Amino acid sequence: MRNLNIKAVLFLNYFLFAILLNSVGTVILQVQQNFGISKSEASILEGFKDLPIAICSFLLASFLPKIGLKKSMLIALALVSVMCFLMPFANAFWYFKILFCVVGISFALIKISVFTSIGLITNNDREHSSIMGFLEGFFMIGVLVGNVLFSLFIDDNDPQSKSWLNTYWVLGLLSAVSFLILLFSKLDESEAKIENTSLKGDIKNSVGLFKLRKVLFFIVCAFLFVLVEQSFQTWTPTFYKEILHLPTSMAVQAGAVLAGAFALGRFLSGFFSKKYKWIYVVSFCVICFAVSVFLVLPLTHNIHLDENVTWLNAPLAVYIFPLMGVFLAPIYPSINSVILASIPKYLQSSMSGLIVVFSAIGGTLGSMITGFVFQETGGQQAFYLSFIPLSLLLIFVIMMNKQLKK
Repeated sequence: MRNLNIKAVLFLNYFLFAILLNSVGTVILQVQQNFGISKSEASILEGFKDLPIAICSFLLASFLPKIGLKKSMLIALALVSVMCFLMPFANAFWYFKILFCVVGISFALIKISVFTSIGLITNNDREHSSIMGFLEGFFMIGVLVGNVLFSLFIDDNDPQSKSWLNTYWVLGLLSAVSFLILLFSKLDESEAKIENTSLKGDIKNSVGLFKLRKVLFFIVCAFLFVLVEQSFQTWTPTFYKEILHLPTSMAVQAGAVLAGAFALGRFLSGFFSKKYKWIYVVSFCVICFAVSVFLVLPLTHNIHLDENVTWLNAPLAVYIFPLMGVFLAPIYPSINSVILASIPKYLQSSMSGLIVVFSAIGGTLGSMITGFVFQETGGQQAFYLSFIPLSLLLIFVIMMNKQLKK
């Protein structure tokens, strides 16, 4: 029962940050309309989110267990609660830079704590992989709910309306509730700590991870995957608005459909990881996603919409494009779980930090590259570029699997 309770808390915290982190696509679309921001300028919000994640993860990961996993999550939730309650009063672009900076710092604390906690509450590799898959699936449910939530506050009849900022009242309340629930939950953190070690010793242990080839191959895989994932997640609303010419609310809801596809894929990952080797699941997903991109993107050219378009009369491409997320979704939890389960529990906090750092860097570069190409050449060409990192990802996944066998 104790483990069930803390699992529920971890899922709830991940759900909240899923909404906050992945709202960047919606915010990018809205600040272009509310504040006259260009695409390339708006794309830096991804950097304000991901770079603090990377920096904080690098600085804190090795000794976060000494600070305390529960205490770190409480600090993160407190910071986010305050920021969310301030956002309805935002009247300039810099508010959003600060928001995503705070969210990035807080998520670094949350993600490292959550990933490390999974190792503490699971008993074997298969259970670890299954929990990771379901956790990431629940994360995508948060993304889906977040997109729907933001769309409910958007006024399609007035592009300059800032009514969508009222969404942050709801998010602030959810964050405060998460804080209170975690405050009264218990987590045994003893296995995550090495007694009588100095900060220098903790850092030495973390640096030692780079000597492992399997870790180096994993870092490349995580970087390449998130580069592709974030480019799709961040720019899907803008793609639907400007390339498919859908209303703003439908463009944001398309992000929710993509999130739903991701959630389904990650829940399936939790199921299939119990039956098949991770390398088969990941390779199958990479190949299927690449093929689906090749088949679906041509359908988005020369689309003609009815004047009163809705989800009931939209063209086929409008429905199919987000569903590609089903194939992309299982990759990340699978590679994360296999690398974490292959190292001692006292090093899993440091390994979680590396996951967060290189995921953040990949996410930032993916969004910025896609935003630049989108602006210069158009949406379809921007997404076709994903073939390059997908090909490299498949190669490095195979190399990582060989090292794990050794």
